[in-house]
Amino acid sequence: MSILKHESDIWATADLLRGAGIKTSDFPKYMMPFFALLMVESRLIRESKRMVEDGESKENMDEFVEIFQLEGLGYNDFVIREEKSLKDICKNDKTFDVDFQAYIKSFDAETKYLLGVDKGTEEEKFLDISGISGLLKKKRILFSTVKAWSEIDLTLYDNSEITTLEEHIKRKWADISAETAGEQYTPDDIISLITELIATRIEDNEQFLSIYDPTCGGGNLLFGVEDKINANFKRPTSTFGEDWSDSLYALAKIESRFRQDSTIKYGNTLTDINFIEKRFDVIVANPPYGVDWKGFKKDIENDTTERFIDLPSISDGQFLFTQHILYQLEDEGFAVVVHNGSTLFSGDAGSGESNIRKHFFDQDWVEAIIQMPTDEFFNTGIYTYLWVFNKNKSADRKDKVMLINASDLFEKLKKSKGKKRKKMNANNRADIVKAFTEYKNNEYTKIFDKWDFYFNKQSIMLTNVDENGKSIDMPLKENRQGEMVEQKAIKIDAKSVLILDSFKENGMKAINEMETTEYPTDEYNNLKDYYDTYYKNYVAEFDYKADAFVVNDTEENYYTYNTNKETIVKTNNKQVETELGNGKIVVKASYKKATKTRDARIEVAVTLTKDLQKDYEIIPYSPIKETNQQNIANFMAKYITKPFEYIDNVVGVELNFNKVFYKPEKLREVTEIIADLQELENELKNLEKELAL
Repeated sequence: MSILKHESDIWATADLLRGAGIKTSDFPKYMMPFFALLMVESRLIRESKRMVEDGESKENMDEFVEIFQLEGLGYNDFVIREEKSLKDICKNDKTFDVDFQAYIKSFDAETKYLLGVDKGTEEEKFLDISGISGLLKKKRILFSTVKAWSEIDLTLYDNSEITTLEEHIKRKWADISAETAGEQYTPDDIISLITELIATRIEDNEQFLSIYDPTCGGGNLLFGVEDKINANFKRPTSTFGEDWSDSLYALAKIESRFRQDSTIKYGNTLTDINFIEKRFDVIVANPPYGVDWKGFKKDIENDTTERFIDLPSISDGQFLFTQHILYQLEDEGFAVVVHNGSTLFSGDAGSGESNIRKHFFDQDWVEAIIQMPTDEFFNTGIYTYLWVFNKNKSADRKDKVMLINASDLFEKLKKSKGKKRKKMNANNRADIVKAFTEYKNNEYTKIFDKWDFYFNKQSIMLTNVDENGKSIDMPLKENRQGEMVEQKAIKIDAKSVLILDSFKENGMKAINEMETTEYPTDEYNNLKDYYDTYYKNYVAEFDYKADAFVVNDTEENYYTYNTNKETIVKTNNKQVETELGNGKIVVKASYKKATKTRDARIEVAVTLTKDLQKDYEIIPYSPIKETNQQNIANFMAKYITKPFEYIDNVVGVELNFNKVFYKPEKLREVTEIIADLQELENELKNLEKELAL
């Protein structure tokens, strides 16, 4: 389009910034306010001309201004009443400072607010044109900068054409400054793909189609999708967006005023809930990923909207946005959300991430997940994924999920744009849309029952056994319900404990006093200090699996642990050994406070217990309860050889593209490898001959 000839003119203004020593990464900050100023002025001038062409007279200027203001497009007295543009102001460099300040202050209140004309006491400066102008004035390039911008005439172009230019400029800003635009900037090829996916699910009728982006940034994804839908469908559209970035919100808000039925709000989507009562037909989003939400953790935890069925890791809030999106999606709505790979698999069963995935799958909202090529976005080279949500799946897609591996569907750019080195051309996108609509398995498309991504995390308590498969027997006792159950421990009336002293080389240290009231008075303040500082830690060092560990009871029985046989051995006073089975000899010290009848003391107790080990197994899941239980039982019978008890079972959900689309590396033929080895051997022999000479 002819408007793109001005792209080079706009970037020529950056030469002044470069010459003044301003960093390239800061260019967007200095360019955004003036680009917005240019957009607003050109549209005000064009709207004024349109009104005159439609028969509105300027003879009664007050009446003309009143009618103009009713259009809700903003207003500037210089532009409308005095018919002076930025270019007129720049004709006289001597009066420029005064005229420029008067010009920007002549905008209506909302435009001044968005441009950041009046700083006031509010934190939000949005585009901060006053602050930026002050910095440029210090650099002595304010007049030349404004003059360069004023010579770019956009009054000949309509809203759609200006939006096209805006997207090209924003893209370049994204190239050089991820901080400013990269997080919220979605490349045009991805916008096209998202729109083409949406187009497969909407009818071409005259009903309003509401489109929402909860993290709209400068509006490129939201407005880009709207424009592409309008180009192919007759349906009227209304757009809604919100964002928390001052400058990007301001750009989107200014853009929205020149579109029919468009509403952009400022604020944190997760806490300000600007549109919480609305439901939308289509939602698109590229929320920030890898960004923590600890700054508003309390607000999220106290949220009363019931949007959040669970909370993800504090270090990554992607799934907070996705839950918000699905909460605001109509019952027959369609959404496409860009994520990185962590949302597919991060978090164990029972974690926030897994529970959120499970909720999406339980509700049967996930229609497809599409893996994008690496190097598709301007500020990251990682794989990204399109989650395609549909709250009204067709009958043949119920309880199904399609995975599309589009990682190889791209063409390389001739010149990199930031980290973007690849793009999806029309043919690549057509292949994806065809796969999505045809709904057949092929080399890069797989269709699964949604249950294939569920799994059981079955926790069990294993009982370790000796070489003969035996564990120590626990006596039975009656519980409160009258049931006979195993005791947890067998108390040994110990007389002494002998243990290899890890603090003395080759020494043995005996505990001959199982109860003591004495302590080294020169080292410790009292018995409690002795216990806390030394004694309990020393006893905790005892290793029940050491051959040198010996317990002697009052009947002269000795208890040791045979590490070779992994069993506790009881030796009586006649030196007869009995293998009790695998277990633990547990030695514990405790401090007892003084009572009316007894002094404060340290007691050492010895018990025999089973050697229990908590573990878990990952087992395929079935939605049929009886089948699922049988699957778990069959798995345990096949793979678990030790005695065990079931503890709890948690169902998780995760996806693994690498596993689904794994292609084993083709191994070389043995004859080829042997030939290479023979060639290397011959080379070595030739080298040896050369060295011998």
